[in-house]
Amino acid sequence: MHKGKGVAITGMGAISAIGNTVAENLAALRAGRHGISRLTGFSSRHADSIKVGEIKTDNAAFIAQLNLPPDNNYSRTAMLGLAAAREAVQHAGITDMQAYRTGFISATSVGGMDMTEKYFYDYPDTVPLRRYVDAHHAGDSGQKIARELGITGYVTTISTACSSAANSVMLGARLIKAGILDRVVVGGADCLSKFTLNGFKTLMILSEKECMPFDQNRTGLNLGEGAAYLVLESEETVKKEQKQPIAYLLGYGNANDAFHQTASSENGEGATLAMQKAFATAEIMPSAVDYINAHGTATPNNDLSEGRAIQRVFGENLPPVSSTKAYTGHTLAAAGAIEAVYSVLALQHQVVFPNLNFATPIADLDITPVTELREQKIDFVLSNSFGFGGNCSSLIFAKV
Repeated sequence: MHKGKGVAITGMGAISAIGNTVAENLAALRAGRHGISRLTGFSSRHADSIKVGEIKTDNAAFIAQLNLPPDNNYSRTAMLGLAAAREAVQHAGITDMQAYRTGFISATSVGGMDMTEKYFYDYPDTVPLRRYVDAHHAGDSGQKIARELGITGYVTTISTACSSAANSVMLGARLIKAGILDRVVVGGADCLSKFTLNGFKTLMILSEKECMPFDQNRTGLNLGEGAAYLVLESEETVKKEQKQPIAYLLGYGNANDAFHQTASSENGEGATLAMQKAFATAEIMPSAVDYINAHGTATPNNDLSEGRAIQRVFGENLPPVSSTKAYTGHTLAAAGAIEAVYSVLALQHQVVFPNLNFATPIADLDITPVTELREQKIDFVLSNSFGFGGNCSSLIFAKV
């Protein structure tokens, strides 16, 4: 549909609480099967009071699956990321990483802190465990994944809270459009950790039950873990390789709410600007969008702010809206990539995924999300990702 315009998407991989592959994620989305449960991966005083989107594969199983040496210093973030990135590269049919100028842009918030918090008190007396100190910083997981994939050119990490992976996708597209790279593997990964769980608990925005995006009675978010990556390729590379894209990244926009460290402004100023910029890049009108995959964290502040921004941008022509976070939990820096994959799946299969656990519309909004799997014609999907620090990003995907 948009040959010669936009950036081609040729492959994708994903792992989340509802599936270890893109196919497993799609099956769960279609079936309305969520992955929200009690925390079992590590001990926490909050384990019995909150619910999370946890991947039930433990680190030992990932080490075996990924064929890592026993003395590795991979964080869980890096393992989740490598699993998803390998699937994306395989899906894109890439066999020679050196054939084109290839980059890797990864997003994370947690980084390696799941391991450093686990072994913090053991470092003075247990020298071998100190190997995890080197894996603490945000860039470590990206460097490890790039090395495993054989990407030696442009490698960087983005950490802009919950919009990180969306910004990773956006930067990759801009590098291709600028002629700097021919193809880029973009996305993000985050695992559950005590640091983030306790941090969000302190903010009093964790729900004690399954989250309820866009519901009047929403009580907060469920933290989740996961990873997803997409392969972006230039039009020239696609032609040379005689590939058939699975979708196009047509538009993108980033803006800052500049309102509060963790809260969004009441009228969604940053979200509004991000969406408007995405439409300007895509060169389409809001009325062309057939589905909005909303950020929809199910916190009182976010859903009201995003909802108002959506109404500001779309007016009376509101397309179907849903948040998929009730399936996966909020996967922080990985959310924008996981939901980019879901947006592409919506285009490929011409379906709108339901907004689980919705019952009562928010009194101050005129938005009722889709609550049943809906088959319909979809040419354009808008995906929103809004993070702490006011960092707001919107992506527009187009059908092939």
